Amino acid sequence: MSDVADREWRLIRDGPRDGPTQMALEEVAGRTAIERDVRTVRTYSWTPSTVSLSYRNEASAIDRAFCEREGIGLTRRQTGGGAIYHDARGDVSYTIVAPREEVPGDLMACYELFCEPILEGLRRMGVDAGFAARERASIHEPSCYLRDVHPAHDVVAPAGESGARKISGNAQYRRNDVVIQHGSISYEVVPERHLGVFADADVTVDRFRERVTGVREEAGTDRGTAVALLGDALGEWCGATEGRWRADELEAARELADRKYGAEAWIRDREAPTRR
Repeated sequence: MSDVADREWRLIRDGPRDGPTQMALEEVAGRTAIERDVRTVRTYSWTPSTVSLSYRNEASAIDRAFCEREGIGLTRRQTGGGAIYHDARGDVSYTIVAPREEVPGDLMACYELFCEPILEGLRRMGVDAGFAARERASIHEPSCYLRDVHPAHDVVAPAGESGARKISGNAQYRRNDVVIQHGSISYEVVPERHLGVFADADVTVDRFRERVTGVREEAGTDRGTAVALLGDALGEWCGATEGRWRADELEAARELADRKYGAEAWIRDREAPTRR
Protein backbone atom coordinates (compact mmCIF):
# COMPACT_ATOMS: atom_id res chain seq x y z
CA MET A 1 0.00 0.00 0.00
CA SER A 2 1.07 3.59 -0.57
CA ASP A 3 0.91 6.51 1.88
CA VAL A 4 -2.55 7.42 0.57
CA ALA A 5 -4.02 4.29 2.15
CA ASP A 6 -4.84 5.89 5.50
CA ARG A 7 -7.90 7.57 3.94
CA GLU A 8 -11.26 6.11 2.93
CA TRP A 9 -11.24 4.82 -0.65
CA ARG A 10 -13.63 2.72 -2.70
CA LEU A 11 -12.79 0.57 -5.71
CA ILE A 12 -15.46 0.50 -8.40
CA ARG A 13 -15.04 -2.20 -11.02
CA ASP A 14 -17.33 -0.43 -13.44
CA GLY A 15 -19.04 -1.88 -16.46
CA PRO A 16 -19.19 -0.43 -19.96
CA ARG A 17 -21.04 2.87 -20.41
CA ASP A 18 -21.26 5.56 -23.08
CA GLY A 19 -18.59 8.26 -23.17
CA PRO A 20 -20.60 11.20 -21.79
CA THR A 21 -21.70 9.13 -18.81
CA GLN A 22 -18.16 7.94 -18.10
CA MET A 23 -16.89 11.53 -18.03
CA ALA A 24 -19.84 12.68 -15.93
CA LEU A 25 -19.21 9.95 -13.36
CA GLU A 26 -15.70 11.28 -12.82
CA GLU A 27 -17.01 14.75 -12.07
CA VAL A 28 -19.61 13.30 -9.71
CA ALA A 29 -16.88 11.27 -7.96
CA GLY A 30 -15.06 14.55 -7.37
CA ARG A 31 -18.08 15.90 -5.51
CA THR A 32 -18.26 12.72 -3.46
CA ALA A 33 -14.61 13.05 -2.45
CA ILE A 34 -15.25 16.51 -0.99
CA GLU A 35 -18.81 16.21 0.27
CA ARG A 36 -18.66 12.67 1.67
CA ASP A 37 -14.90 12.25 2.27
CA VAL A 38 -14.81 9.13 0.06
CA ARG A 39 -12.13 8.81 -2.63
CA THR A 40 -12.55 6.67 -5.74
CA VAL A 41 -10.44 4.39 -7.89
CA ARG A 42 -12.14 2.54 -10.70
CA THR A 43 -11.71 0.57 -13.90
CA TYR A 44 -14.10 1.01 -16.82
CA SER A 45 -14.70 0.58 -20.53
CA TRP A 46 -16.59 2.33 -23.31
CA THR A 47 -19.73 1.16 -25.13
CA PRO A 48 -20.12 2.16 -27.84
CA SER A 49 -16.48 2.72 -28.82
CA THR A 50 -15.88 6.43 -28.27
CA VAL A 51 -13.52 9.24 -29.16
CA SER A 52 -12.71 11.52 -26.24
CA LEU A 53 -11.43 14.92 -27.28
CA SER A 54 -9.14 16.64 -24.81
CA TYR A 55 -10.14 20.05 -23.53
CA ARG A 56 -7.78 21.69 -26.04
CA ASN A 57 -8.53 19.64 -29.16
CA GLU A 58 -10.59 21.16 -31.93
CA ALA A 59 -13.70 19.18 -32.81
CA SER A 60 -12.79 19.61 -36.48
CA ALA A 61 -9.90 17.17 -35.93
CA ILE A 62 -12.44 14.32 -35.87
CA ASP A 63 -14.01 12.71 -38.94
CA ARG A 64 -17.56 12.72 -37.64
CA ALA A 65 -18.95 11.05 -40.75
CA PHE A 66 -16.61 8.10 -40.14
CA CYS A 67 -17.66 7.96 -36.49
CA GLU A 68 -21.36 8.02 -37.35
CA ARG A 69 -20.91 5.35 -40.00
CA GLU A 70 -18.97 3.10 -37.61
CA GLY A 71 -21.21 3.74 -34.60
CA ILE A 72 -18.46 5.51 -32.63
CA GLY A 73 -19.49 7.98 -29.93
CA LEU A 74 -17.90 11.35 -29.19
CA THR A 75 -17.34 13.33 -26.01
CA ARG A 76 -14.86 15.83 -24.59
CA ARG A 77 -12.72 15.37 -21.49
CA GLN A 78 -11.72 18.00 -18.94
CA THR A 79 -8.06 17.04 -19.33
CA GLY A 80 -5.48 18.17 -21.86
CA GLY A 81 -3.39 16.01 -24.16
CA GLY A 82 -4.55 14.40 -27.36
CA ALA A 83 -7.80 12.86 -28.56
CA ILE A 84 -8.17 9.14 -27.84
CA TYR A 85 -10.09 6.46 -29.66
CA HIS A 86 -11.42 4.18 -26.90
CA ASP A 87 -12.27 0.89 -28.55
CA ALA A 88 -14.97 -1.09 -26.74
CA ARG A 89 -12.62 -4.08 -26.54
CA GLY A 90 -9.22 -2.61 -27.26
CA ASP A 91 -9.21 0.03 -24.48
CA VAL A 92 -9.04 -0.43 -20.70
CA SER A 93 -9.53 2.78 -18.70
CA TYR A 94 -9.16 3.84 -15.09
CA THR A 95 -9.85 6.83 -12.84
CA ILE A 96 -8.33 8.08 -9.57
CA VAL A 97 -10.17 10.82 -7.65
CA ALA A 98 -8.90 12.43 -4.43
CA PRO A 99 -9.02 15.77 -2.58
CA ARG A 100 -6.35 18.13 -3.82
CA GLU A 101 -4.89 18.80 -0.37
CA GLU A 102 -4.02 15.11 0.10
CA VAL A 103 -1.81 14.65 -2.96
CA PRO A 104 1.44 16.26 -4.13
CA GLY A 105 1.02 19.81 -5.35
CA ASP A 106 3.72 19.29 -7.95
CA LEU A 107 2.10 17.92 -11.10
CA MET A 108 4.94 15.57 -12.02
CA ALA A 109 5.16 14.19 -8.49
CA CYS A 110 1.42 13.56 -8.51
CA TYR A 111 1.66 11.75 -11.86
CA GLU A 112 4.40 9.55 -10.44
CA LEU A 113 2.30 8.71 -7.38
CA PHE A 114 -0.93 8.03 -9.29
CA CYS A 115 0.81 5.93 -11.93
CA GLU A 116 2.27 3.55 -9.34
CA PRO A 117 -0.74 1.20 -9.48
CA ILE A 118 -0.95 1.49 -13.26
CA LEU A 119 2.62 0.29 -13.70
CA GLU A 120 2.04 -2.42 -11.10
CA GLY A 121 -1.12 -3.53 -12.89
CA LEU A 122 0.75 -3.80 -16.18
CA ARG A 123 3.51 -5.83 -14.50
CA ARG A 124 0.89 -8.23 -13.15
CA MET A 125 -0.46 -8.60 -16.67
CA GLY A 126 3.03 -9.64 -17.75
CA VAL A 127 3.93 -6.38 -19.46
CA ASP A 128 7.38 -4.86 -18.89
CA ALA A 129 6.25 -1.21 -18.88
CA GLY A 130 7.58 2.06 -17.53
CA PHE A 131 7.65 5.80 -18.16
CA ALA A 132 9.18 6.73 -21.50
CA ALA A 133 12.96 6.97 -21.36
CA ARG A 134 13.06 10.05 -23.58
CA GLU A 135 10.85 12.48 -25.44
CA ARG A 136 9.75 11.54 -28.93
CA ALA A 137 8.33 13.84 -31.58
CA SER A 138 4.70 13.72 -32.64
CA ILE A 139 3.67 11.97 -35.85
CA HIS A 140 0.01 13.08 -35.61
CA GLU A 141 -0.67 15.85 -33.13
CA PRO A 142 -4.37 15.46 -32.33
CA SER A 143 -3.94 11.79 -31.36
CA CYS A 144 -2.88 10.96 -27.80
CA TYR A 145 -1.12 7.77 -28.87
CA LEU A 146 0.67 9.39 -31.84
CA ARG A 147 1.53 12.83 -30.46
CA ASP A 148 4.84 13.64 -28.76
CA VAL A 149 5.86 11.22 -26.02
CA HIS A 150 6.66 12.74 -22.61
CA PRO A 151 8.61 10.82 -19.93
CA ALA A 152 6.52 12.39 -17.16
CA HIS A 153 3.26 10.61 -17.94
CA ASP A 154 3.49 8.45 -21.06
CA VAL A 155 3.92 4.73 -20.37
CA VAL A 156 5.73 2.55 -22.89
CA ALA A 157 6.74 -1.07 -23.34
CA PRO A 158 9.28 -2.55 -23.04
CA ALA A 159 10.50 -0.33 -20.22
CA GLY A 160 13.83 1.39 -20.61
CA GLU A 161 14.11 1.18 -24.40
CA SER A 162 14.41 4.52 -26.18
CA GLY A 163 12.23 3.30 -29.05
CA ALA A 164 9.67 1.50 -26.91
CA ARG A 165 6.04 1.75 -28.00
CA LYS A 166 3.35 3.61 -26.09
CA ILE A 167 0.89 1.44 -24.18
CA SER A 168 -0.82 3.97 -21.89
CA GLY A 169 -1.64 7.66 -21.87
CA ASN A 170 -2.54 9.44 -18.63
CA ALA A 171 -3.95 12.89 -17.94
CA GLN A 172 -4.87 14.89 -14.87
CA TYR A 173 -6.88 17.95 -13.94
CA ARG A 174 -7.62 19.87 -10.78
CA ARG A 175 -11.04 21.38 -10.17
CA ASN A 176 -12.80 22.61 -7.04
CA ASP A 177 -10.22 21.19 -4.60
CA VAL A 178 -10.21 17.80 -6.31
CA VAL A 179 -7.56 16.02 -8.40
CA ILE A 180 -8.84 13.64 -11.05
CA GLN A 181 -6.50 11.46 -13.09
CA HIS A 182 -7.71 9.14 -15.79
CA GLY A 183 -5.90 7.05 -18.30
CA SER A 184 -6.22 4.73 -21.26
CA ILE A 185 -4.36 1.43 -21.47
CA SER A 186 -4.15 -0.13 -24.91
CA TYR A 187 -5.26 -3.74 -24.57
CA GLU A 188 -5.60 -4.55 -28.26
CA VAL A 189 -4.29 -2.36 -31.06
CA VAL A 190 -6.91 -1.43 -33.68
CA PRO A 191 -5.05 0.99 -35.98
CA GLU A 192 -7.57 1.18 -38.82
CA ARG A 193 -10.34 2.46 -36.57
CA HIS A 194 -7.98 4.57 -34.46
CA LEU A 195 -6.68 6.34 -37.56
CA GLY A 196 -10.09 6.48 -39.21
CA VAL A 197 -11.60 8.74 -36.54
CA PHE A 198 -9.21 11.57 -37.40
CA ALA A 199 -10.14 13.89 -40.24
CA ASP A 200 -6.64 14.34 -41.64
CA ALA A 201 -4.66 11.30 -40.47
CA ASP A 202 -1.91 10.57 -42.98
CA VAL A 203 -0.24 7.86 -40.86
CA THR A 204 0.00 4.33 -42.21
CA VAL A 205 -1.06 1.28 -40.22
CA ASP A 206 2.56 0.10 -40.14
CA ARG A 207 3.70 3.47 -38.78
CA PHE A 208 0.97 3.33 -36.15
CA ARG A 209 2.12 -0.11 -35.02
CA GLU A 210 5.68 1.19 -34.73
CA ARG A 211 4.47 3.69 -32.11
CA VAL A 212 1.71 1.82 -30.26
CA THR A 213 1.49 -1.59 -28.59
CA GLY A 214 -1.06 -3.37 -26.42
CA VAL A 215 -1.31 -5.80 -23.54
CA ARG A 216 -2.47 -8.63 -25.77
CA GLU A 217 0.51 -8.20 -28.09
CA GLU A 218 3.02 -7.83 -25.26
CA ALA A 219 1.79 -10.56 -22.92
CA GLY A 220 -1.20 -12.40 -24.40
CA THR A 221 -3.20 -11.83 -21.21
CA ASP A 222 -6.95 -12.36 -21.44
CA ARG A 223 -8.84 -9.06 -21.39
CA GLY A 224 -11.02 -9.92 -18.42
CA THR A 225 -7.95 -10.97 -16.47
CA ALA A 226 -6.15 -7.76 -17.43
CA VAL A 227 -9.04 -5.61 -16.18
CA ALA A 228 -9.24 -7.57 -12.92
CA LEU A 229 -5.49 -7.27 -12.32
CA LEU A 230 -5.59 -3.51 -12.90
CA GLY A 231 -8.45 -3.20 -10.42
CA ASP A 232 -6.56 -5.28 -7.88
CA ALA A 233 -3.47 -3.07 -8.21
CA LEU A 234 -5.52 0.12 -7.83
CA GLY A 235 -7.35 -1.21 -4.79
CA GLU A 236 -4.22 -2.43 -3.02
CA TRP A 237 -2.40 0.84 -3.74
CA CYS A 238 -4.85 2.84 -1.65
CA GLY A 239 -6.37 0.16 0.58
CA ALA A 240 -9.77 0.56 -1.08
CA THR A 241 -12.95 -1.26 -0.16
CA GLU A 242 -14.93 -2.82 -3.00
CA GLY A 243 -17.79 -0.45 -3.75
CA ARG A 244 -20.34 0.74 -6.26
CA TRP A 245 -21.99 3.96 -7.37
CA ARG A 246 -24.83 5.18 -5.18
CA ALA A 247 -28.21 5.72 -6.81
CA ASP A 248 -27.97 9.50 -6.42
CA GLU A 249 -24.53 9.52 -8.06
CA LEU A 250 -25.84 7.63 -11.08
CA GLU A 251 -28.79 10.01 -11.33
CA ALA A 252 -26.50 13.05 -11.12
CA ALA A 253 -24.21 11.55 -13.76
CA ARG A 254 -27.08 10.95 -16.17
CA GLU A 255 -28.19 14.57 -15.81
CA LEU A 256 -24.64 15.85 -16.24
CA ALA A 257 -24.03 13.63 -19.26
CA ASP A 258 -27.13 15.01 -20.99
CA ARG A 259 -26.48 18.61 -20.03
CA LYS A 260 -22.73 18.77 -20.58
CA TYR A 261 -20.64 15.84 -21.79
CA GLY A 262 -23.04 14.72 -24.49
CA ALA A 263 -24.06 18.23 -25.54
CA GLU A 264 -22.91 19.58 -28.88
CA ALA A 265 -21.99 22.94 -27.30
CA TRP A 266 -19.47 21.20 -25.03
CA ILE A 267 -18.11 18.85 -27.66
CA ARG A 268 -17.75 21.51 -30.34
CA ASP A 269 -17.10 24.73 -28.41
CA ARG A 270 -16.22 23.72 -24.80
CA GLU A 271 -19.30 25.53 -23.57
CA ALA A 272 -20.63 23.95 -20.40
CA PRO A 273 -24.27 24.87 -19.69
CA THR A 274 -25.11 25.92 -16.17
CA ARG A 275 -26.85 23.45 -13.91
CA ARG A 276 -30.62 23.38 -14.33
